[in-house]
Amino acid sequence: MTSKQRAYLRGLAMKLDPVLQIGKASITPELTKAVDEALEARELIKLHVLKNCFDDPRGIAETLAERTRSQVVQVIGKKIVLYRESRDKKALSPDKKKVLPVPPKKSKRSK
Repeated sequence: MTSKQRAYLRGLAMKLDPVLQIGKASITPELTKAVDEALEARELIKLHVLKNCFDDPRGIAETLAERTRSQVVQVIGKKIVLYRESRDKKALSPDKKKVLPVPPKKSKRSK
């Protein structure tokens, strides 16, 4: 993921409300499954780590990204933003654009 793509996703994530909350049980198989389902449905999700969770939010984000095959867009304080392109293309409506913009190809200039 390029820095421009990451910046674009951060801009989209600003308007999102957290979909899931991570509590004192931290990362459980049920949480991982819920995150996986949310990523499949929405592609871009925001999570909130509660105060009673003593694990590091960055570590939680990396672990969830590894288990769900997603990418960490950002971690700010106790908020985590994850992105994964939907595997089921049929779930996307035809008028919905892709969330992640494709970077432009570099052109070669002749001298």
